[in-house]
Amino acid sequence: MTVKIILKPMAPEHLDALAELEKICFSQPWSYKSLEEELHNDTAHFFTALDGEEVVGYIGLFIVCESCFVSNIAVFPKYRRQGAATMLINRACECAKQHKTDFVSLEVRKSNASALALYTKLGFTEMGLRKNYYRNPTEDALIMTKLL
Repeated sequence: MTVKIILKPMAPEHLDALAELEKICFSQPWSYKSLEEELHNDTAHFFTALDGEEVVGYIGLFIVCESCFVSNIAVFPKYRRQGAATMLINRACECAKQHKTDFVSLEVRKSNASALALYTKLGFTEMGLRKNYYRNPTEDALIMTKLL
């Protein structure tokens, strides 16, 4: 399968697919309404990865007080390992730099080896631990941060 991924700001027409993606990827998924609310949040910057008109994945970040926090990043299983997550993370870092933030930070399940490998490859380092951060199953989160 050959894909040509482009990134666009999250828009209303992406929400159905993104709400479905949340259900596939997360044990506590964001709802359609929660995603929709971020369209009107001045601190939120959400980007959708598309292959033509098909939603591939997305990233959401919040920029507050020179700090950038990634809330979610997800890619549909059939599009994984094709560069979408890398593109999304790089776009988040570009957005953070444009807003003159000092860093980009995110939480990741301690057991998510593929995500940890990607974040490390992209310049993130482990900066802390949140005990029992995740539910279903309960698991610690590593705080990964990239200084800008």
